[in-house]
Amino acid sequence: MSTQTLTLWRILDDKPGHEKQTGGLMNALADLVPLQSHDIPCPPRRHSWLNWPAGIFPPGAHLPKPDLILLAGHATHVAGLAARRAHGGHLVTLMHPSLPCAWFDLCLIPEHDQPAAAANVIVTRGALNAARPGGAHHADRGLILIGGPSEHYAWDDGVVVEQVRRIVSTRADTQWRLSTSRRTPESFATRLAGICPANLALFTPNQTAPGWVESALADAGQAWVTEDSVSMLYEALTAGCHVGLLRLPRLRTGRVARGVDKLIADGWVTPMENWDAGLCAAPPNATFYEAGRCARLILEKWFPNAA
Repeated sequence: MSTQTLTLWRILDDKPGHEKQTGGLMNALADLVPLQSHDIPCPPRRHSWLNWPAGIFPPGAHLPKPDLILLAGHATHVAGLAARRAHGGHLVTLMHPSLPCAWFDLCLIPEHDQPAAAANVIVTRGALNAARPGGAHHADRGLILIGGPSEHYAWDDGVVVEQVRRIVSTRADTQWRLSTSRRTPESFATRLAGICPANLALFTPNQTAPGWVESALADAGQAWVTEDSVSMLYEALTAGCHVGLLRLPRLRTGRVARGVDKLIADGWVTPMENWDAGLCAAPPNATFYEAGRCARLILEKWFPNAA
């Protein structure tokens, strides 16, 4: 391991999903090279639009100069440009930016967004996340992650409850934990409680601390995820679980559906209809760790002697 320490800034927009994405990449970098990281709340966008041409970024004035600046979320893009102009460093944005890709040093963009090929674009399988490969993955423990209504999928309590019932009753030798999300209608938990068997424990977001999902995925041998919860699908794959897909009626065929369909076609996940036909939830066919892959590519690109 090199003794060179890299300085990393993360500009945060107060959205947990975006923080997980940059946090996953930050942790993967820290596994490979000594890292000094600083989290910076994103200034108001109107300030950033003034600071960028002026060549100033006051939140970084008293911090060490960055080697890397990580962004996720449209609100952070102009702030990142201002930070790089004022203090230097390589600017890396996760997900497709709202501004031209050419304005950033590197863009990590999910393949379902179909980005144009460019020297500063790395195409990723889904959005990066904070999960890590490994963990016990006990064969007799399972996790079910439930989403809710979205612009891409119709929601039906009965459809999801019936799929959960079939899985849990068929695998009666498995201890199941089910977590709802903030999008899940309250009526779902009420309906589920009416058929809840002894081997299923129900958790709501108010009952779980930060990091609970990552810990539960590391413990579970298999995970089932409603197909609207694309980020959870990628977290389950990254953790190394056997992953099954709980079906929902689609409202549109767009980038989200394309991403799900590719995971099925590539054998990463097992949809409910295949499980009903006698197929087990898909085991990982390789290590799925996009944050680790991107971290290595970043070091090779800019810091080849760092790790």
